[in-house]
Amino acid sequence: MMNTRKPRILVTRRLPEVIEARMGTLFETDVNEADLPLHADDLVAGLADKDVLVSSITDIIDTRLIARLPASVRMIAQFGNGVDNIDIDAALAAGLSVTNTPSVLTEDTADMAMVLMLALPRRLIEGTQLLVRERAWAGWSPTWMLGHRLRGKTLGIVGMGRIGTAVAQRAKAFGLKIHYYSRNRRPPAVEEPLEAVYWPDLDAMIEAVDIVSLHTPRTRETFRILDANRLERMKQGSFVVNVSRPELVDEAALVAGIESGHLSGAALDVFENRNGINPRLLALAEANKVVLTAHMASATLEARIEMGEAVIVNIRAFMDGHQPPHLVLPDGSHGLKRADLRE
Repeated sequence: MMNTRKPRILVTRRLPEVIEARMGTLFETDVNEADLPLHADDLVAGLADKDVLVSSITDIIDTRLIARLPASVRMIAQFGNGVDNIDIDAALAAGLSVTNTPSVLTEDTADMAMVLMLALPRRLIEGTQLLVRERAWAGWSPTWMLGHRLRGKTLGIVGMGRIGTAVAQRAKAFGLKIHYYSRNRRPPAVEEPLEAVYWPDLDAMIEAVDIVSLHTPRTRETFRILDANRLERMKQGSFVVNVSRPELVDEAALVAGIESGHLSGAALDVFENRNGINPRLLALAEANKVVLTAHMASATLEARIEMGEAVIVNIRAFMDGHQPPHLVLPDGSHGLKRADLRE
C-alpha cells in the first residue's frame, strides 16, 4: 500500500510567510520560531522522526553533528547557495542527500556588488551619515565631499561565473574596463560584448587593476585567495569588494593595508564575525575607509521566495524517489561540484 504520509521537515530559520505557508501545506513542518541559530543538541532533538533538515548557512553541520542525526533523517535541503557549513563528504558517507538553491541569487548579488563599488569612491555612506549626524548642511561647495569617478577605472573580477559575469555587465555600463581571472577562460560570446581581458595569472591581474571584486566560492584552493602577499601586490590606492565569503580575504592583512594607506579601502558585505566584528575594521568604517553591510547581497524578498521554492522542489523530487535538481556532490564527483556553486 502506498505511503501517503507527508514528509516531515525541520526548518531551522524563519522563511518568508508565503514559503512557510506552502511548506505547511505540502509537508509536516516544524519551524524554529525563535529564528536564532540552534544549538547542536536542540537541532538533533528537533529532528526526531523528521525526514528532512532544511538548513541555512548559520547551521554548522559537521561530522560530529551528522553522526548524531536520527536515522529518520535522509536529506539536508540547504536554504542557500553556499554549503560551506555542511561537511558534504560526511553527509554522503552517512547516506544523506544534500541540496542547495543555486542560480536564484545572481542578479541581487551583482546589484549589491555594484552598489558597494559605487559607495566607497563616491563617499555615499559618509555623505548620508554626515547629514543625519549633524542635522544641518551649509549647502553645496565646489570642494565638498569630493570622491572619485568609476568611468575609466579597471575592475578585476576574481571568478567569472554567473555572478561575476553579471557584475561585469553592470560595471561596463558604468564605464569600467573589465579584467578577470577564473578557473576557465570564458568563450568569445561572453568576453567580446564586455571587452573583457582574461588573465591566467591572478598575481599579475591584481597588480594591474584599480578594484578587485571577489566572486568565487570558498574552497580549499580559494581560502584566503587575497592573502597578505597579494594584498601587498595590489596597486597603490586600489579597492577590494567582497560579496562572496569572508574566508577569501586575509582580513587582518586587509585591515593593515588600509591602515597603512597602501589600499584606499574596502567594501564588504561579508567579514569575520565569529567573535564579533574586528574593532580595527569597525574603526576603519567609522573613518569612512571601509563600507560594511550586514550580509545583504541576497536580501531581497524575491530572492528569498525563489530560494524557498527551490527548497520545496528539491524536497518533493527527493521524497518522490527522483534525483533533486540541485543535488550537491563533493569535489571530483559526477554532477555538481562544490567549486561550481557560486562562481
